[in-house]
Amino acid sequence: MKKRAIKIIVALLLFAVALAISFPQLWLNKALFLLSYVFVGLDILKKAWRNLLRGKMLDENFLMSVATLGAFGVGEFSEAVAVMLFYQIGELFQSYAVDKSRKSIANLMDIRPDYANVLREEVEEKVNPNEVKIGETIVVKPGEKVPLDGVIVEGNSCLDTKALTGESVPREVFDGEDVLSGCVNLNGLLKIKVTKEFGESTVSKILNLVENASSRKSKSENFITKFARVYTPIVVAIAVVLAIFPPLLIADTTFADWIYRALSFLVVSCPCALVISIPLSFFGGIGGASKMGILVKGSNYLEALSQAEIVVFDKTGTLTKGIFEVQEVNAIGMTKEELLKIVAHAESYSNHPIAQSIQKAYGKEIDKNLIVKAEEISGFGIVSQIGNQEVLVGNEKMMREKQIEFAVCDSLGTILYVAIDGKYVGSILIADEIKDDAQNAIKKLKQNHIQKTVMLTGDKKEVGESVAAKLGLDAVYAELLPDGKVEKMEEFMQQKSEKGKLVFVGDGINDAPVLALADIGIAMGGLGADSAIEAADVVIMTDEPSGIVRAIKLARKNMRIVKENIVFAISIKVLVLVLSALGMSTMWEAVFADVGVAVIAILNALRMLKVKK
Repeated sequence: MKKRAIKIIVALLLFAVALAISFPQLWLNKALFLLSYVFVGLDILKKAWRNLLRGKMLDENFLMSVATLGAFGVGEFSEAVAVMLFYQIGELFQSYAVDKSRKSIANLMDIRPDYANVLREEVEEKVNPNEVKIGETIVVKPGEKVPLDGVIVEGNSCLDTKALTGESVPREVFDGEDVLSGCVNLNGLLKIKVTKEFGESTVSKILNLVENASSRKSKSENFITKFARVYTPIVVAIAVVLAIFPPLLIADTTFADWIYRALSFLVVSCPCALVISIPLSFFGGIGGASKMGILVKGSNYLEALSQAEIVVFDKTGTLTKGIFEVQEVNAIGMTKEELLKIVAHAESYSNHPIAQSIQKAYGKEIDKNLIVKAEEISGFGIVSQIGNQEVLVGNEKMMREKQIEFAVCDSLGTILYVAIDGKYVGSILIADEIKDDAQNAIKKLKQNHIQKTVMLTGDKKEVGESVAAKLGLDAVYAELLPDGKVEKMEEFMQQKSEKGKLVFVGDGINDAPVLALADIGIAMGGLGADSAIEAADVVIMTDEPSGIVRAIKLARKNMRIVKENIVFAISIKVLVLVLSALGMSTMWEAVFADVGVAVIAILNALRMLKVKK
């Protein structure tokens, strides 16, 4: 860019001298114009010649070369140089604009770790992240990037997650918590047990998503490419007709006059404003979304998202936190703490999320010596012996199977009934919590003209209906297996309009089929299953339902800018093309209709990089 800028400055000085001073020797002025042209036009002539040899004749380089050389041919030296000079200034500006947007995304995605500090035989080694294996322990010091996904085995710290989630507030992490690669460790020393190889880690997946996003073209981009292929040969043919036939058919006209009009017509005809600004709009849109913690896998999905009509949600982990917590402890004949202790010991050998929530609520170390036996009965619960007591922890079916009288709990959630030596001693309610911003997200979706919001869940009907009522959803379908969700999605596909799109939002392994089936699949990426993230077209790294609203609003803004650029560029071009054909515009107007319009369209496209949280 520096070399190009220097060439333009030198050419501009020579051009200014040639215009300002009328030398007695006329050839000297012409020589200065030619020298100025060589500085700015030689590269364009070379490109045009190379493309001509490759069969790519009708591109912008060819059009500018023919127009300027033709202007020299009819004696318009100053205009020939001015056209090429202005064109190169516009090209420089375009390169700067594209470079700026690329750097903006590159800086944002500067999360690729250079190394990992791995502990091997108690010795710390600095290695390439690709060389670290699952199960090894890495050390992340303050100021370093977390190179691989894993679980903290020692230490606590604050992590800067901005590059992943768009959140500026650091996240506090402690021993036993999961951490994602790409975060920056701000203060404490962390020892992390690696759970994924580098190729499967969050940072690798994000980089691949962003790097490959531009390979999936939207319909608008495909339209512009096809438009340019058809449009350019047509205007070249019209320019040839303008140059040859009017002087032969119309009296008192000259070839020089009509060739000049044809050349102006050629300059205007170049579709670079559309060819550059439309992809740049989408590129900026993908970059702007990344800043908000929303990863869009291609501009085609960004365009489809702008036409969203129906949004279908999974429940657990999408609208709810997906973290089961003890909400109530109802004890009979003992304290709540004593009941919780007994159940925690009975459930201590289970890896089920419900068992883990009991352990968390108990919060103390399990005395394994107290547990004589523990047997899990599928569909019922756990039968265990704690000391000399037989403990039953399970659902209503277990209580009835064992003929134990118990009080039915009407609260919504998962209820564990507890009996000791055949006597009912209480119950524990475990329930999932609705995400903080879920209700507001549903409200905002409706404000943004989403016609229908639906929830599909495998949970009990009463639980699903309770969550749907709290959130204000239009419909809920509960107790669905993965194939049931697919059937419902196929029904919704029939309900949308011809141009409307169906969005599915999920996070679990069982959501992968419906994510792939929907027009746009959105995955909750922070805690979501890998298969769901792979199947999705858009990933919300913050795990917030409000991210869906932001994604739809950004996609619609993107399409507004694309349409503005198409209408503006084509309107100006058609106007100046007509004026050029009628001889009512000069090369200067022609250059504005080409380069000037391109610059304005690019500036408009760059608005996509300016996003608000």
